[in-house]
Amino acid sequence: MILELADIRIHPGQQAAFEKAIELGLNTVACKAKGFQGGKVNRGIESPERYVLQIFWDTLEDHTVGFRESPLFTEWRAIVGPFFAAPPHVEHFELTAKSA
Repeated sequence: MILELADIRIHPGQQAAFEKAIELGLNTVACKAKGFQGGKVNRGIESPERYVLQIFWDTLEDHTVGFRESPLFTEWRAIVGPFFAAPPHVEHFELTAKSA
């Protein structure tokens, strides 16, 4: 399983609307993508315009090719993109250890 980690900065004062939009995007668009295993979003406490999005994929290609090169990505960006103050910083991770 692959973890996609996106560091997102939104425009000030848009937290409530962004949180509704990203939940909508996860539950109506991203969830339709092949290999999508679920996701979660956390808001920064010290920086309330900063969010960390975590999405779990079966494979790296499920995200980078299957989702990013599909019409679903266009739908996703139409929902969440207007809130971005800057392009999100996205990286991918593999699990190496976990607690018992």
